Amino acid sequence: MGVGGGADSDRAAILTHNSLAFRAQLAVPELRKLYDYWCSLCEGSAIPTRASIKPSAIPRLLPGISLIEVASDLYSSKIRLAGTRLREVYEREITGLCLADLEWGEKKDYWLATYARTVHQAVPTQGVMKGPRLHKEHLVQHWIRLPLRLEGSGVGMILCYDQFLASSDRIENDFAETA
Repeated sequence: MGVGGGADSDRAAILTHNSLAFRAQLAVPELRKLYDYWCSLCEGSAIPTRASIKPSAIPRLLPGISLIEVASDLYSSKIRLAGTRLREVYEREITGLCLADLEWGEKKDYWLATYARTVHQAVPTQGVMKGPRLHKEHLVQHWIRLPLRLEGSGVGMILCYDQFLASSDRIENDFAETA
């Protein structure tokens, strides 16, 4: 037990530490912006509700935003909204599709594990991946997945943001940052 606060203050300290550690791993400013916005909506709850998300608060991020409605069979979860940048990368409209409809190739298990962790542990997840889908190996995808509640408790939706950079841009940007 921590000094002067009991179990609740210990839990708050752990959550704050985890939040800071998670945020420190977000290399792309847009991911940090969305994460900070999501955290600001948590107000006394482990995760915010879908209704608390206001697109007007994050207008520059909208092309890379998607919302996934969680189904009991995760592979059947439906993409309720997908920004224009995702349409470009997937070369088709993905709003209305299920996760099973996406062309992940050998990355299918990786993505299903990511979504499962976000849903079942009700925690944010993030990462970087080269080649976000088949025939897009020239792109590097920086991504974040944030759990949202619908009515009641538990994760009912996932707020997603994906930033895609050309592999050569990523290398040049990394070099410029270290020079």
